[in-house]
Amino acid sequence: MKQFLVYGASMLAVALGGAAVAQDLGGQYVQVAEIEVDPAQLDAYRVAVQEQIGAAIREEPGVLVLYAVSEKDDPARVKVFEIYRDRKAYEAHLGSDHFKKYKATVEKMVKSLKLVQATPIALGAKTK
Repeated sequence: MKQFLVYGASMLAVALGGAAVAQDLGGQYVQVAEIEVDPAQLDAYRVAVQEQIGAAIREEPGVLVLYAVSEKDDPARVKVFEIYRDRKAYEAHLGSDHFKKYKATVEKMVKSLKLVQATPIALGAKTK
C-alpha cells in the first residue's frame, strides 16, 4: 500500500507539472478505495472504471487525481487513489451522472469496497 501511495503521489506531481511540488495540501480531500471485483467480471469492470475516470477528469474541475491499479498477483483487487480539490468537490463527484452510472454498472461486479481516508504528507516527482 505504501508503494502505491508513493506512486500515486508521484504521478500527481507529474500531472501538476512540477519538478518538485511544494504546496499547501491542507484543504485537499484524499482517499484510497480498496475494491474487490468478481474475477469473472474483471474485464467489464476495467471498462467501466476507465470510462468513469475519463469523464471525471474531463468534466469535473475539482477532481485532481484518479488512478486505478490492480494488484499484480491478484488483479481482482483494485485500488483507486483519489485526490479532490476539497470535500465539496468529492461530494460533487459522488453526485455526478457519470459516477452514478459507474456505480449502477459495477454494483454486481464489486464484492467489497473499503474507503481509506488519507492525509497528504509530501508530493514530488522528477519531470524526466
